[in-house]
This record gives sequence, C-alpha cells and structure tokens, in this order.
Amino acid sequence: MDKVRNFSIIAHIDHGKSTLADRLLEITGTIDKRVMRDQVLDSMELERERGITIKMQPVRMIYKVNHTNLRFQNNDSEIIPKSKILNSKSSDSEYILNLIDTPGHIDFSYEVSRALRAVEGSILLVDATQGVQAQTLTTLGMAEAAGLKIIPVLSKIDSPLARTEEVSGEIEKLLKVGKESILRVSGKTGEGVETLLGEIISKIPPPSATVGVSPVSVFQSLIFDFKYSNHKGVIVFIRVFSGEVKKGDRLRFKVAGKEFQALEVGVFTPEEKPVDSLRAGEIGYIVTGIKEPGVASVGDTIVAANQADATPALAGYESARPVVWASVYPENQDNFNGLKHALMRLRLSDSAFSFEEESSGILGRGFRCGFLGMLHLEIITERLRREFNLPLVITLPSITYKVQYKNGKEETIYTPSFFPEDHLIVAVREPWVSATIIIPPEYMSSVMQLLYEFEAELGETETMGAMRTALRFEMPLRELMRGFFDRLKAATSGYGSISYTVSAERPALVTRLDILVADEPVLAFARVISRRQVEWEAETAVEKLSKILPRQMFTLKIQAKAFGRILASRTLSGMRKDVTQHMYGGDITRKMKLREKQKKGKKKMKERGKVNIPQDVFIKMMKRD
Repeated sequence: MDKVRNFSIIAHIDHGKSTLADRLLEITGTIDKRVMRDQVLDSMELERERGITIKMQPVRMIYKVNHTNLRFQNNDSEIIPKSKILNSKSSDSEYILNLIDTPGHIDFSYEVSRALRAVEGSILLVDATQGVQAQTLTTLGMAEAAGLKIIPVLSKIDSPLARTEEVSGEIEKLLKVGKESILRVSGKTGEGVETLLGEIISKIPPPSATVGVSPVSVFQSLIFDFKYSNHKGVIVFIRVFSGEVKKGDRLRFKVAGKEFQALEVGVFTPEEKPVDSLRAGEIGYIVTGIKEPGVASVGDTIVAANQADATPALAGYESARPVVWASVYPENQDNFNGLKHALMRLRLSDSAFSFEEESSGILGRGFRCGFLGMLHLEIITERLRREFNLPLVITLPSITYKVQYKNGKEETIYTPSFFPEDHLIVAVREPWVSATIIIPPEYMSSVMQLLYEFEAELGETETMGAMRTALRFEMPLRELMRGFFDRLKAATSGYGSISYTVSAERPALVTRLDILVADEPVLAFARVISRRQVEWEAETAVEKLSKILPRQMFTLKIQAKAFGRILASRTLSGMRKDVTQHMYGGDITRKMKLREKQKKGKKKMKERGKVNIPQDVFIKMMKRD
C-alpha cells in the first residue's frame, strides 16, 4: 500500500476541477492524447452541457516517477530533486493514484462527504480569477472534519483576469499556511500539473490497514457511490478498508441486510476494468447483480457474508434527507406505468431521491418525489424527459411542514395542496438553513436589503482580504427556494456565491395560496408562502398566468385565494368568431338573433366547459422570472 495514494479534488462550481482532472489523466498516460476530450470524467450529457459535475467519477492512474532526472520547481524558484521529496531508494517507481472527482454543487454535499471518507487527501482548488467562494468553505470543512491532508492549489493562473497574489493571500488566511505551500497550476495549459503530481505523492499519506474498525484480515468496505447497468444490475463503487474481495465472494450490505455474490470486481481506468481482487486501501467496484431499488445506498458498508454479524458497519452512515418536494405527473395518464418504471430505474442509480404514488382530481395519478435541492430536482426531471421520452407536468416545488391541528393531531405536510385551512391550525414548524454568502464589499448594501426581503437573520461578517466579505446568516428554507439564488446573482452582478446546510426547525407564519382557473382550484399551482408575502405573490401569480395561459372559447377568471377570500383576479377574454360575416343585406334583426344565439352558447360553455392547461404553462409557472 506504500505506492497507493487516494485523493479527491474539492472546489466551488466552475473553478476548473474537471479541466485539472483532464490534465492529470493526460500526463499520467491514463488516456491517450489522441482520444482525449474535454471533461472526460463527466460522462452524462447534462454534465457536459452545463459544464458541471453531477455524478462523481473515480479513476485509477499509474504514475511512473523517474527519480534520477525528474525535477520540479516550488514557488520560491528553488530547484528540488524529486528523489529528495519522495525519499525513495529506487531509480524508478510506479504509484497508483486513485482520484475521486466529486460534484461541486451544494445539493450533492452528502455524497461529497462520503467520497471524502474514502480518501486520505484532497486538492483544494481555488480559481485565481474568482477567489475563495462559499462552497470552497463548505467542502474544506468536510475535508478537515474527515482528517484529510489538504493540498492548496491555485487554478487558472494563465487567465488574463487572474488575481494570483491576492487570491493566494485569501488561501493563506483560510488555511493558515505559507505562500510557498500554495501550488499554482493551469488545467488548460498543463502548467504546474507535474509539480502537483509530485506533491500528491509526497504529502498525501498512503492508506493504512488500520483505518477500518475490523481486523486487517476481515473484509470491510465503504460504498461512496453506485450506478445501474441493464445487464449487470447495481454496480457499487467502494473503498476497501480491510481484508480482500474477489469474484464469487458472498457479501452483505450491513444497513440493507441484503446478501449477494460478487459477479465481478474491478478498477476504473476510467472505464471499468476487471481485476482478480481488491485489497485494503484500494478503490474499485463490485458488480452485485441486484436489480431492485433501495438496496444500495451511499455510506453503507459491505462485508463478507460469513462474518457479517461480527463485522460492524463503518461509522458515519446516515440516509440522505430530501429537503425539496414536488409532484410529478405524466401529461397523458396512459404513460403512468411508464413514469413509474422510469422512476424505479433512476432510483437504482440514485438513492438520494424518493417517490411514492399520489393522485390528483385534476392531474390524475402521479408521484410525490423528494430531492436534495432544486438542482437535483431539475436534473431528475430532465433525465426523465431525455432518457425515457416522457412529457411531464411538475408542480411547484415545496418543503415539508409540521402542522399541529386544533384537535391535537400532528401531521407532516409534503404537498401544498394538502396544507390545511388556517382555521384548523394551531401552529406550523418549518426547516431553516444556516448559510454563508461571499461577496465583494461594494455589494453589501444591496445584499443586506435582499436578506431582509427574504426573512434572513444576519449573524457575523468576516473580511477575507480586500475584495471579499463573508456573511453568515439563517433563513427559512422556503425563502431560499423562492428564487434567492437568482436574486443574489443579480444583486451582486454574478460575483456572489452561497453555501448552506439545513439546520433546526422553527415556528412558521405561512398560509396556503390557491390559484383558481374558471372557479376551479388548480392543485399544481398551489403553494405555501409567508403571510407577509401573500398579497404580492397573489398578484404576481395571477398576472403571470393570465399572460401565458392560452385563450379559451369562453371568458374565464384567474384568481388567487388565501385566508378564505380572493386576493387577486384577472379576466381572460374568450375567443370570439364573427358569426355574421357570411351575411349581407337584410334586416339587422337577423344578425342580432345570431349574436344572441352565440352569447347563449358561450354561457353554456362557461358553465360546463373545461379549461385545457398545456404542459408548458405548468413549466413556466414553476420557473421564476
């Protein structure tokens, strides 16, 4: 295990993590330059389109160090022989470098925390043009809590906008290290990447056989991710902490309790490559053959089946908790079974979202789904449309509320349409978040106004160099979802960044706002909002819907209702055909009779007609302008 190094790259979104991973793969010869492409570890189409990492990806690199002639430079321009740094007696050495490329978005922080438990070190990557961001602080905190060795790296030093010295100062203050400890690299040009490889080998410790909680000979491994294959079933990504696993071994999930036989074990190159066995300290995969959802989960422990009772699970496991809920319905009820099958398929590769069947009088049968955040919701629904070709209707996302009724009953409400009337409620509790914003100081006044508007409680502030200020605050999760990210970007001209964690529950002053179309409530438009925002939200909702809803054959009203009364209303005039256009000459009473007949027909249609709301209207109402 002395020649093995397990590490990850942690960074804020768009700080060059995937580009740096490309250069590491290229320099180590893991991927030939002829077949190299950008974001090679981002295999999903959505990842490549958005330029973000959604699904973590491990890869094994073999790095051959030539000690006699390979030298590198530190930041003080001192030439140091790599043999001195590596302290090796051989002239050539091969090191196994296991990299786990993790997502950078806060929605996937739980998966990142599990991945960090599978490694001994992390590269903290900071963009020289943007500096330390909010998510930098969050991921750094997780890495330090896991006891990892941190290698600070400044990226994008080749950019004309790079503030190299200034951002180096931010990192020095953050990590309390000297300037000489901060490496400078360019993932685009490859500058400094060879030096970084030397630092990984010299500073990150090799895996220890005693890091698990079982004897060295007993197999014990951590699941940090998994995926699903049509032919192989669930494939779990593991870090072996003790013992050894081979093809054909009988194994068991400690939390799920399910036993299975290892159909294949292997490593990532980055493609899956079968090997004879995986030993303590190594990172690889196991093909389970399991084709049922809910068995594999991130953070679970896999042990040998014959020693399962005597082998404890690795500490720190907890189920991922959905914080955002939305109902998903097929546009055509004939596709209900197809939607159910698609959700089950996605659940096989992503245990972080949950779903259960529900029904609506207007939308029919569908599913209430729980997600880790707004980006997670967006990704799952987009995958349903792309991978399974399903046209969907998605309700406005909501959070959970704990409602105490006057009759003493308590209930957890997941869907706004089920939120009770005010006269039935004694108290409501809702989740809050603890958040950090990092902004340039000149935007302080506009951000303070924004925090007041979104009901935030400001905590401490911290100056991070001349160009950055950190604000720590708490706010209702419901307000964070109310377009706060977009408003923050607008208020700070795109320079603001945010990270958050869900904290304790607090009393909530909220009510349900219903949207009525032709006097019928549309459950998909229902929402739970702050009492102080209800009138503004009512006006905004009816105005927006009146502009995007297609005109019908009859005149109808669009209304917003809360507190048992109508708060806002708009009238959408019906389409009208000129029924007298074919007539010419004659008495005017002939035309009057036709118009009166048309008027009576419109009246009947209004009483009996049903409003057709297209799918794109639901989507536009879900998105905030």
